Amino acid sequence: MIPGLDGLRAIAFLLVYFFHVNFLHIGWVGVQLFFVLSGFLITGILMRMKEDFSLREYLGKFYGRRFLRIFPLYYFYLLAMAGLVWVLLQWQVYPGRMQEYLNQLPFALAYVYNFFYASALFKDSFFVSHFWSLSTEEQFYIFWPLLIFFVPKKYYGRLFIGAILLAPMIRLGLSVLYNRYWFDWLSTDVGASIYVLPFSSIDAFALGALISLWKIPHARLQLAILAVAIPVIGYGSQYLTSGVVEYPTALGFVFPLANGLKQVWGYSLLNYFFAVLISAVVHDGLFVRFLEQRWLAFLGRISYGLYVYHYAVIFFFMRMQDVFPLTYDQALWLALFCALPVTILLAYLSYRFLEKPLLDLKDRFFAVQR
Repeated sequence: MIPGLDGLRAIAFLLVYFFHVNFLHIGWVGVQLFFVLSGFLITGILMRMKEDFSLREYLGKFYGRRFLRIFPLYYFYLLAMAGLVWVLLQWQVYPGRMQEYLNQLPFALAYVYNFFYASALFKDSFFVSHFWSLSTEEQFYIFWPLLIFFVPKKYYGRLFIGAILLAPMIRLGLSVLYNRYWFDWLSTDVGASIYVLPFSSIDAFALGALISLWKIPHARLQLAILAVAIPVIGYGSQYLTSGVVEYPTALGFVFPLANGLKQVWGYSLLNYFFAVLISAVVHDGLFVRFLEQRWLAFLGRISYGLYVYHYAVIFFFMRMQDVFPLTYDQALWLALFCALPVTILLAYLSYRFLEKPLLDLKDRFFAVQR
């Protein structure tokens, strides 16, 4: 394992967690960090496997290892939550929310939840709304291994740069279509729909892939410049397009990006920042000492479970305002401080008794050269 990457996974989860408890409005970018990390790690693995295996072995080993890593927890959660929801429905506990989960469950089971999220049928569900990103990742795993295998190595740079340039063009095209036509089957939330559709995120994965191939020059200097430039650009563009600076902790990048064509260029800027960060960590050793702290490394190892469970845990803590005389803000603070340790406990137990035993089978049945 590359030093520092588990710590980055932990940071990515914590960003998303604090976003979902309404504490840090820029926290949604944790998903972007996850995507860039996936592009970096998966592309490196695929390039090494291509050198050693035939197409049949290459695909079999890759998908076998991905199956053991992703599917058990994913489907365990969905089915366990379905059982809990069924029980709560019998007791008439939040029947509308419970029924909504069951209505949305088929889309998650089929790994097309991101398309459902972009549709006019979508309603937010604390139990499954965050699974759009897992659908996007799985769709990336379908076509990316084939591209890596069939594209000659000497053209990888062109492939990755082409994908990086293609994504904002796709987002621009979708924006134009939204403005000129009305699609009854799409959500009226233009920014959210564009964000969750799979090819809108291809630049995040491709930037990760690019740094698996090349080191970003002067990454430390670029990181420092971007750390200053991003909030300046974010706040400035927000003020110029709306006349106000809304949600200061969003750094001018309020989710979902929409104003000033930020849905076109904003994701590219943020994805590039994370690519520079990962390159600085991997190639220059920046922040590694901090990222390798035991608590961060631990959270990084169980980050998949943390991401899967956290939104539902937050929901149940927020519902304490229906049981006790709490205001919405008090319930939010309760969720902020109490949902995280409960999520960590659930994710640890899941990792220890479900994920880890199956992960140990990867090298037994789908061994690859280290």
